[in-house]
Amino acid sequence: MKVISTNLGPSTAIMWNNEKTTTGIFKYPVTGPIYLDTESVRNDTIANRKVHGGEFKACYLFSSDHYPYWQQKYPNLQWDWGMFGENVTVEGLDESKLKVGSIYKLGSALVQVTQPREPCFKLGIRFGNQKILKEFIDHGFPGTYVRVLEKGEVNVGDHMELVKESTNPLTIQQFYHLLFNKEKDKELLQWAINNEALPPGKREGLKKWA
Repeated sequence: MKVISTNLGPSTAIMWNNEKTTTGIFKYPVTGPIYLDTESVRNDTIANRKVHGGEFKACYLFSSDHYPYWQQKYPNLQWDWGMFGENVTVEGLDESKLKVGSIYKLGSALVQVTQPREPCFKLGIRFGNQKILKEFIDHGFPGTYVRVLEKGEVNVGDHMELVKESTNPLTIQQFYHLLFNKEKDKELLQWAINNEALPPGKREGLKKWA
């Protein structure tokens, strides 16, 4: 897997439900490396730390492979890397094969796959259409957040290389479907509940379905 773009976002003022708020989802490619810190990407904007940033959401990765699909659906947008609010755009990232808990070398950083992106209204703001939330869920390729085990820099041209594969079989895509499907697969539930790479709150919340 290869890094195609590194992206940062300024704090951008938006209106939602007649109230002014801010967002960091308007991310754009930068010319130099980005630095992955333990709870965020240095110099990036995190407007709401209740749902972004922190140990289990320090950095967001999205696959460049999915861009053609979305460009076809939204041809009138001004397209660039970072459209989905990702800090790192990665060629070859496949959520159906990416296991929750697997550890990768990403640039000079060491990261662990933690959880998929769950879209909110701010993605709809970026795309100018809130219907993308359901489309994003239905498509099933949400990208992934990572935990930063060792801080470091990531630059265009760097590679994302597997260091240690998770012994738990749960993939990012399986967990994504588990979150949104009304009928919860019992085997996937147990994999998720037992997967220590997932945030404790997420695992605890799933126990009611087990």
